Amino acid sequence: MNAEPKAPADIAAAIINPVSYAEWDGLLDKFDVLRREMPVARIENGDLHDPFWLVTSYDDVMRMSKDNATFLNNPRGVVFGVRQGEELIKAITDGSPHLVNSLVALDAPIHPKYRRLTQEWFMPKNLRQLEGEIGALAKTTVDRLVDAGPEADFVPLVSAPYPLHVVMQILGVPEEDEQRMLFLTQQMFGGQDEDLNKTGMANMTTEQITKLVVGAVADFEAYFARLAEEKRANPTADVASIIANAKVDGEYLNDRDMAGYYIIVASAGHDTTSASTAGAMMALAQDPEQFARLKADRSLLPGIVEEAIRWTTPVQHFMRTAAEDVEVGNVAVKKGDWLMMSYISANHDERIFDNPRKFDAARSPNRHLAFGAGAHQCLGLHLARLEMRMLFNELLDRIETIELAGEPKRAKSSFVGGLKTLPIRYTLSK
Repeated sequence: MNAEPKAPADIAAAIINPVSYAEWDGLLDKFDVLRREMPVARIENGDLHDPFWLVTSYDDVMRMSKDNATFLNNPRGVVFGVRQGEELIKAITDGSPHLVNSLVALDAPIHPKYRRLTQEWFMPKNLRQLEGEIGALAKTTVDRLVDAGPEADFVPLVSAPYPLHVVMQILGVPEEDEQRMLFLTQQMFGGQDEDLNKTGMANMTTEQITKLVVGAVADFEAYFARLAEEKRANPTADVASIIANAKVDGEYLNDRDMAGYYIIVASAGHDTTSASTAGAMMALAQDPEQFARLKADRSLLPGIVEEAIRWTTPVQHFMRTAAEDVEVGNVAVKKGDWLMMSYISANHDERIFDNPRKFDAARSPNRHLAFGAGAHQCLGLHLARLEMRMLFNELLDRIETIELAGEPKRAKSSFVGGLKTLPIRYTLSK
């Protein structure tokens, strides 16, 4: 067993710095070093945050994802936070480390009971009934792109609004409220990115960021409380009605749990798909030959979707807490220790993925970890794949060539990341 491996100071600082995730290639370089030299590394930055273990290898992240008895979601925050932010959240929630009490913050035996409430709804056989509606949204979205040409920013025009429309439809949220949902999601996940957090302020303090997120969550909760009341009085066939009328052990979900369920479906259900969609378009704009192959052979489309999700890795990490003394990557982890599973690093592990920084639509197998694994695997993974396939099928019918029209920019966020701008130039099919 190895002695305690401590990450160098520059790497430890970069791992928690949202700006590192916007710069991307430099961050991937640091993950490469860690996987090679210390795949389980101690991250310390003075008193800024509690020390934690950073887990970077694919095999270790996969093992942790599947072992939900040893690596728990609930005792500590499931998203990294600095000490001051954690204390503010506990003060607001009467001691809970979770600002949002969603599925990702639950362990067994509660988690499987809550997950089962909507799991069937998100299975492929049920989603097939939505293909007509999703296809219509895809066509309308591409119409908007065509009308804007021959140059446009793909993110605000296509990749952000399209999955938002889909998720809001299945939640039963009126179209006039969709922009509000997008605004709140970006505030909740936007962190220190002045463009996404809608403040225009760079380098916000921990207190400012926490207050911004708390405000967004409170607005979400108020909105969904009204929606749940409506869906109990007049239930329909949407997911919002299932959540509002669901019972666990004979009781309706309490207000906090119900709000958490709505928020995770509403926010994670579109922000992550938006990031993967933009990532796929950037890769195709950078590789005209791959775009031409895909136009000619639509059987490559599932591969494009899967590779975009791996290559982009929108959910960049989750935290776990050790339930007992355990060995991870030949390092002794103590009961109560906090660990960060880096999905970015796992999805760029060269022992699993040949030339991992290359976007390869024909990559097979592609057992990436962007959706997680085990009991907490993403609930909406089938919906995300369906949305992306239908959108790109429509795009390939209408767009003849595509290229970058400027430098894309990534979000400054250590949690949910991806492109925030993607300027493209395109020609239309005849």
